[in-house]
Amino acid sequence: MTDTSNTTDLTLVKAWNGAQKRLKAAHIDSPAIDARLLLEAATGFTRTDIITDPYKLITPEQNATLDDYLSRREKRVPVARILGRKGFWKLLLNLTPDVLVPRPETECLVDMILKTTTPDQAFTVADLGVGSGAILLSILSERPAAKGLGTDVSEEALAVARDNAANLGIGSRAAFLRTSWASGLDDESFDYVASNPPYIQSHVIPTLEPEVKDHDPMLALDGGESGLDAYVDLIPDLYRILKKGGGAWVEIGYDQADAVEGLMKKAGFFNVVTYKDLSDQPRIVVGTKIGL
Repeated sequence: MTDTSNTTDLTLVKAWNGAQKRLKAAHIDSPAIDARLLLEAATGFTRTDIITDPYKLITPEQNATLDDYLSRREKRVPVARILGRKGFWKLLLNLTPDVLVPRPETECLVDMILKTTTPDQAFTVADLGVGSGAILLSILSERPAAKGLGTDVSEEALAVARDNAANLGIGSRAAFLRTSWASGLDDESFDYVASNPPYIQSHVIPTLEPEVKDHDPMLALDGGESGLDAYVDLIPDLYRILKKGGGAWVEIGYDQADAVEGLMKKAGFFNVVTYKDLSDQPRIVVGTKIGL
Protein backbone atom coordinates (compact mmCIF):
# COMPACT_ATOMS: atom_id res chain seq x y z
CA MET A 1 0.00 0.00 0.00
CA THR A 2 1.37 3.41 -0.96
CA ASP A 3 1.15 6.08 1.71
CA THR A 4 -0.74 9.20 0.68
CA SER A 5 2.07 11.53 1.78
CA ASN A 6 4.26 12.42 4.73
CA THR A 7 1.82 12.80 7.61
CA THR A 8 4.10 15.21 9.52
CA ASP A 9 3.09 18.10 7.27
CA LEU A 10 0.23 16.72 5.23
CA THR A 11 -1.80 19.49 3.64
CA LEU A 12 -5.11 19.26 1.84
CA VAL A 13 -3.47 19.70 -1.55
CA LYS A 14 -0.82 17.05 -0.83
CA ALA A 15 -3.47 14.65 0.39
CA TRP A 16 -5.63 15.28 -2.66
CA ASN A 17 -2.75 14.85 -5.09
CA GLY A 18 -1.59 11.70 -3.35
CA ALA A 19 -5.11 10.28 -3.35
CA GLN A 20 -5.49 10.98 -7.07
CA LYS A 21 -2.22 9.17 -7.82
CA ARG A 22 -3.38 6.10 -5.92
CA LEU A 23 -6.72 5.99 -7.71
CA LYS A 24 -5.14 6.57 -11.11
CA ALA A 25 -2.77 3.66 -10.45
CA ALA A 26 -5.81 1.53 -9.59
CA HIS A 27 -7.41 2.51 -12.94
CA ILE A 28 -10.38 4.26 -11.34
CA ASP A 29 -12.37 6.16 -13.97
CA SER A 30 -12.74 9.48 -12.13
CA PRO A 31 -9.73 9.72 -9.80
CA ALA A 32 -9.83 13.48 -9.22
CA ILE A 33 -13.52 13.58 -8.30
CA ASP A 34 -13.39 10.43 -6.19
CA ALA A 35 -10.26 11.61 -4.40
CA ARG A 36 -11.88 14.93 -3.56
CA LEU A 37 -15.09 13.34 -2.27
CA LEU A 38 -13.18 10.91 -0.08
CA LEU A 39 -10.88 13.67 1.19
CA GLU A 40 -13.86 15.84 2.09
CA ALA A 41 -15.52 12.97 3.94
CA ALA A 42 -12.35 11.96 5.78
CA THR A 43 -11.46 15.46 6.94
CA GLY A 44 -14.75 17.32 7.22
CA PHE A 45 -13.39 20.04 4.95
CA THR A 46 -15.32 21.23 1.91
CA ARG A 47 -14.47 21.68 -1.73
CA THR A 48 -14.20 25.40 -1.04
CA ASP A 49 -11.63 24.72 1.71
CA ILE A 50 -9.55 22.63 -0.66
CA ILE A 51 -9.55 25.42 -3.25
CA THR A 52 -9.17 28.46 -1.00
CA ASP A 53 -6.95 27.03 1.74
CA PRO A 54 -5.05 24.16 0.09
CA TYR A 55 -2.20 24.25 2.61
CA LYS A 56 -4.42 23.64 5.60
CA LEU A 57 -2.97 20.72 7.57
CA ILE A 58 -4.89 17.54 8.20
CA THR A 59 -4.40 15.37 11.25
CA PRO A 60 -2.90 11.86 11.32
CA GLU A 61 -6.34 10.57 12.29
CA GLN A 62 -7.93 12.22 9.27
CA ASN A 63 -5.21 10.82 7.05
CA ALA A 64 -5.77 7.32 8.46
CA THR A 65 -9.46 7.60 7.61
CA LEU A 66 -8.59 8.79 4.10
CA ASP A 67 -6.18 5.88 3.69
CA ASP A 68 -8.94 3.44 4.65
CA TYR A 69 -11.35 5.02 2.19
CA LEU A 70 -8.77 4.91 -0.61
CA SER A 71 -7.94 1.28 0.11
CA ARG A 72 -11.61 0.38 -0.31
CA ARG A 73 -11.95 2.44 -3.48
CA GLU A 74 -8.87 0.72 -4.93
CA LYS A 75 -10.80 -2.53 -4.46
CA ARG A 76 -13.59 -1.04 -6.61
CA VAL A 77 -15.99 -0.28 -3.80
CA PRO A 78 -18.05 2.71 -5.06
CA VAL A 79 -17.62 6.04 -3.30
CA ALA A 80 -21.34 6.04 -2.48
CA ARG A 81 -20.94 2.67 -0.72
CA ILE A 82 -17.89 3.85 1.20
CA LEU A 83 -19.65 6.99 2.42
CA GLY A 84 -23.15 5.51 2.72
CA ARG A 85 -24.71 8.39 0.84
CA LYS A 86 -25.16 9.75 -2.67
CA GLY A 87 -26.19 13.06 -4.15
CA PHE A 88 -29.20 12.85 -6.46
CA TRP A 89 -31.07 15.78 -7.98
CA LYS A 90 -30.77 18.36 -5.16
CA LEU A 91 -30.84 15.80 -2.36
CA LEU A 92 -28.29 13.85 -0.35
CA LEU A 93 -29.67 10.35 0.16
CA ASN A 94 -28.51 7.78 2.67
CA LEU A 95 -27.82 4.34 1.22
CA THR A 96 -27.40 0.78 2.41
CA PRO A 97 -26.40 -2.36 0.48
CA ASP A 98 -30.15 -3.06 0.08
CA VAL A 99 -30.71 -0.25 -2.44
CA LEU A 100 -29.38 0.70 -5.84
CA VAL A 101 -27.01 3.66 -6.01
CA PRO A 102 -29.13 6.25 -7.87
CA ARG A 103 -27.75 7.16 -11.29
CA PRO A 104 -27.57 10.59 -12.95
CA GLU A 105 -29.58 9.26 -15.92
CA THR A 106 -32.60 8.82 -13.64
CA GLU A 107 -32.58 12.55 -12.92
CA CYS A 108 -33.97 12.95 -16.46
CA LEU A 109 -37.16 11.23 -15.32
CA VAL A 110 -37.48 13.57 -12.33
CA ASP A 111 -36.85 16.60 -14.53
CA MET A 112 -39.54 15.54 -17.00
CA ILE A 113 -42.19 15.10 -14.31
CA LEU A 114 -41.34 18.43 -12.72
CA LYS A 115 -41.61 20.17 -16.09
CA THR A 116 -45.09 18.69 -16.47
CA THR A 117 -46.22 20.20 -13.15
CA THR A 118 -46.19 23.63 -11.53
CA PRO A 119 -44.51 24.55 -8.22
CA ASP A 120 -47.79 25.01 -6.35
CA GLN A 121 -49.66 22.11 -7.97
CA ALA A 122 -51.32 19.53 -5.73
CA PHE A 123 -51.07 16.04 -7.21
CA THR A 124 -50.41 12.43 -6.28
CA VAL A 125 -47.50 10.38 -7.60
CA ALA A 126 -46.54 6.73 -7.21
CA ASP A 127 -42.98 5.44 -7.53
CA LEU A 128 -43.08 1.69 -8.10
CA GLY A 129 -39.85 0.01 -7.02
CA VAL A 130 -38.91 3.00 -4.88
CA GLY A 131 -35.51 1.81 -3.64
CA SER A 132 -33.78 4.63 -1.76
CA GLY A 133 -36.64 7.00 -2.61
CA ALA A 134 -34.60 8.96 -5.15
CA ILE A 135 -37.37 9.61 -7.69
CA LEU A 136 -40.27 10.07 -5.30
CA LEU A 137 -38.45 12.26 -2.78
CA SER A 138 -36.88 14.46 -5.45
CA ILE A 139 -40.33 15.20 -6.86
CA LEU A 140 -41.91 15.86 -3.46
CA SER A 141 -39.01 18.09 -2.40
CA GLU A 142 -39.76 20.38 -5.35
CA ARG A 143 -43.55 20.22 -5.13
CA PRO A 144 -44.68 21.00 -1.56
CA ALA A 145 -48.38 20.48 -2.32
CA ALA A 146 -47.83 17.00 -3.77
CA LYS A 147 -48.13 13.66 -1.99
CA GLY A 148 -46.73 10.31 -3.00
CA LEU A 149 -46.45 6.60 -2.43
CA GLY A 150 -43.42 4.39 -2.91
CA THR A 151 -43.73 0.62 -3.25
CA ASP A 152 -41.06 -2.06 -3.11
CA VAL A 153 -40.86 -5.80 -2.49
CA SER A 154 -37.87 -5.22 -0.19
CA GLU A 155 -38.70 -4.17 3.36
CA GLU A 156 -35.03 -3.21 3.80
CA ALA A 157 -35.25 -0.84 0.84
CA LEU A 158 -38.46 0.67 2.18
CA ALA A 159 -36.73 1.33 5.50
CA VAL A 160 -34.05 3.32 3.66
CA ALA A 161 -36.66 5.32 1.75
CA ARG A 162 -38.61 6.06 4.94
CA ASP A 163 -35.47 7.28 6.69
CA ASN A 164 -34.55 9.49 3.75
CA ALA A 165 -38.06 10.97 3.67
CA ALA A 166 -37.90 11.71 7.40
CA ASN A 167 -34.41 13.23 7.15
CA LEU A 168 -35.58 15.51 4.35
CA GLY A 169 -38.62 16.65 6.33
CA ILE A 170 -41.16 15.28 3.86
CA GLY A 171 -42.15 12.08 5.64
CA SER A 172 -45.68 13.37 6.20
CA ARG A 173 -46.25 13.54 2.44
CA ALA A 174 -44.64 10.23 1.52
CA ALA A 175 -46.13 6.82 2.29
CA PHE A 176 -44.44 3.48 1.67
CA LEU A 177 -45.88 0.03 1.06
CA ARG A 178 -44.34 -3.39 0.69
CA THR A 179 -45.87 -4.94 -2.39
CA SER A 180 -45.01 -6.05 -5.91
CA TRP A 181 -45.32 -2.99 -8.15
CA ALA A 182 -48.94 -1.80 -7.65
CA SER A 183 -50.46 -5.00 -6.28
CA GLY A 184 -53.25 -4.09 -3.86
CA LEU A 185 -53.49 -0.44 -4.91
CA ASP A 186 -56.82 1.01 -6.03
CA ASP A 187 -57.60 1.64 -9.69
CA GLU A 188 -57.23 5.21 -10.99
CA SER A 189 -55.75 6.52 -7.77
CA PHE A 190 -52.69 8.52 -8.94
CA ASP A 191 -52.13 11.51 -11.20
CA TYR A 192 -48.64 10.38 -12.16
CA VAL A 193 -46.65 7.16 -11.90
CA ALA A 194 -42.95 6.51 -12.33
CA SER A 195 -40.62 3.55 -12.17
CA ASN A 196 -37.01 2.58 -12.70
CA PRO A 197 -37.32 -1.22 -12.78
CA PRO A 198 -34.50 -3.76 -13.19
CA TYR A 199 -33.74 -3.99 -16.92
CA ILE A 200 -30.32 -5.61 -17.36
CA GLN A 201 -30.31 -9.00 -19.06
CA SER A 202 -29.25 -11.76 -16.67
CA HIS A 203 -26.33 -12.92 -18.82
CA VAL A 204 -24.96 -9.35 -19.06
CA ILE A 205 -24.66 -8.80 -15.31
CA PRO A 206 -21.35 -10.72 -14.91
CA THR A 207 -19.79 -8.38 -17.50
CA LEU A 208 -20.67 -5.19 -15.62
CA GLU A 209 -18.15 -3.07 -13.73
CA PRO A 210 -17.32 -4.38 -10.23
CA GLU A 211 -18.85 -1.25 -8.71
CA VAL A 212 -22.21 -2.39 -10.06
CA LYS A 213 -22.22 -6.19 -10.16
CA ASP A 214 -20.54 -6.61 -6.77
CA HIS A 215 -22.28 -3.85 -4.82
CA ASP A 216 -25.76 -3.11 -6.21
CA PRO A 217 -28.56 -5.48 -5.11
CA MET A 218 -29.31 -8.09 -7.76
CA LEU A 219 -33.02 -7.47 -7.21
CA ALA A 220 -32.57 -3.96 -8.62
CA LEU A 221 -30.48 -5.05 -11.61
CA ASP A 222 -31.70 -8.35 -13.02
CA GLY A 223 -34.39 -7.99 -15.68
CA GLY A 224 -34.36 -11.66 -16.65
CA GLU A 225 -33.06 -13.21 -19.84
CA SER A 226 -34.72 -10.59 -22.05
CA GLY A 227 -34.22 -7.70 -19.66
CA LEU A 228 -37.96 -7.05 -19.97
CA ASP A 229 -39.41 -9.31 -17.27
CA ALA A 230 -40.23 -6.44 -14.93
CA TYR A 231 -41.99 -4.37 -17.61
CA VAL A 232 -44.36 -7.19 -18.49
CA ASP A 233 -45.81 -7.11 -14.97
CA LEU A 234 -45.22 -3.43 -14.23
CA ILE A 235 -46.77 -1.64 -17.20
CA PRO A 236 -50.35 -2.98 -16.83
CA ASP A 237 -50.15 -1.93 -13.16
CA LEU A 238 -49.02 1.55 -14.15
CA TYR A 239 -52.02 1.92 -16.43
CA ARG A 240 -54.48 0.52 -13.91
CA ILE A 241 -53.61 2.85 -11.02
CA LEU A 242 -53.39 5.98 -13.17
CA LYS A 243 -56.25 8.44 -13.23
CA LYS A 244 -57.66 9.20 -16.66
CA GLY A 245 -55.42 11.71 -18.36
CA GLY A 246 -52.53 10.80 -16.09
CA GLY A 247 -48.97 10.19 -17.23
CA ALA A 248 -46.44 7.39 -16.72
CA TRP A 249 -42.65 7.64 -16.92
CA VAL A 250 -40.51 4.50 -17.13
CA GLU A 251 -36.73 4.24 -17.31
CA ILE A 252 -35.31 1.74 -19.82
CA GLY A 253 -32.06 0.28 -21.06
CA TYR A 254 -30.49 1.81 -24.16
CA ASP A 255 -31.79 -0.90 -26.52
CA GLN A 256 -35.29 -1.41 -25.08
CA ALA A 257 -37.28 1.52 -26.48
CA ASP A 258 -39.22 -0.39 -29.15
CA ALA A 259 -40.10 -3.29 -26.84
CA VAL A 260 -41.21 -1.09 -23.94
CA GLU A 261 -43.15 1.25 -26.22
CA GLY A 262 -44.96 -1.82 -27.55
CA LEU A 263 -45.84 -2.96 -24.03
CA MET A 264 -47.09 0.52 -23.16
CA LYS A 265 -49.32 0.68 -26.22
CA LYS A 266 -50.63 -2.83 -25.60
CA ALA A 267 -51.60 -1.80 -22.05
CA GLY A 268 -53.68 1.10 -23.42
CA PHE A 269 -51.33 4.07 -23.23
CA PHE A 270 -51.37 6.65 -26.00
CA ASN A 271 -48.90 9.38 -26.98
CA VAL A 272 -46.14 6.89 -26.18
CA VAL A 273 -42.74 8.51 -26.77
CA THR A 274 -39.14 7.68 -25.84
CA TYR A 275 -36.81 10.46 -24.69
CA LYS A 276 -33.02 10.41 -24.62
CA ASP A 277 -30.78 11.17 -21.66
CA LEU A 278 -27.86 13.63 -21.61
CA SER A 279 -25.62 10.97 -23.16
CA ASP A 280 -28.01 10.80 -26.14
CA GLN A 281 -29.19 7.31 -25.19
CA PRO A 282 -32.88 6.28 -25.18
CA ARG A 283 -33.77 6.42 -21.49
CA ILE A 284 -37.36 7.36 -20.58
CA VAL A 285 -40.57 6.04 -22.14
CA VAL A 286 -43.62 8.22 -21.50
CA GLY A 287 -47.29 7.41 -21.98
CA THR A 288 -50.69 8.94 -21.15
CA LYS A 289 -53.89 7.24 -20.04
CA ILE A 290 -56.87 8.09 -22.24
CA GLY A 291 -59.66 10.13 -20.68
CA LEU A 292 -60.43 13.38 -18.91
